[in-house]
Amino acid sequence: KAASAVRFLYEHYFKVRAYGRENIPKQGRVLIIANHSGYLPLDGALLGYSLLSNPYAPRVPRAMVERLFTSFPYIGDFFNQIGAVTGQTQNCLDMLKQDEAVIVFPEGVRGTGKGFAKRYQLQRFGNGFMDIAIETNTPIIPVGIVGCEEALPMLGNAKGLAQKFGLPYFPITLPLPIPARVTLNFGEPLYFQGPVHSEDELEAKVNIVKAKIRQLIVEAQHKQGAK
Repeated sequence: KAASAVRFLYEHYFKVRAYGRENIPKQGRVLIIANHSGYLPLDGALLGYSLLSNPYAPRVPRAMVERLFTSFPYIGDFFNQIGAVTGQTQNCLDMLKQDEAVIVFPEGVRGTGKGFAKRYQLQRFGNGFMDIAIETNTPIIPVGIVGCEEALPMLGNAKGLAQKFGLPYFPITLPLPIPARVTLNFGEPLYFQGPVHSEDELEAKVNIVKAKIRQLIVEAQHKQGAK
């Protein structure tokens, strides 16, 4: 049921265009690293369906989702149904050891809660995914996502309500997602090796991925503008 709902959103509501899916390994472990786009992790659901429907080699991905979203009624159930798991290091390691494709958004809630005025401005990346990639010798596929910020515009943050409900933010937004065009732009695999001797060295590797995603976002925006 959840997968059919995502299919409708992917094919008909947001009319997603995906570029570069030939870069996704046909088998074996892989980390799909993307920017967050929109105040809800709809981007993860669309990205997951894109891998599942990949004409080059379909993969059944697992998405790492912030605990915040898995705890929401209905929303949490939806993400559980499509195979999302709480974003904990051990969960990610376990899935990669089983040669799965794992989707990670290193911006976390910093990315979903930044608001429409800061759309496509990448927030600070957590470094954990890079530690995991090096430890497990896993290739990284960077992805630039464009469109979900227009589909789910967060126009403000009702901080009082957020505090009341124990949330990092409470979006002031429209009642329903706007059917904006969404573009997914997959880059070529990136490979990183250790050992890493300092946090600065680790962050430098993370910044390589971040810069590539920024480039893929710009390319995706150009692709949208050309259509």
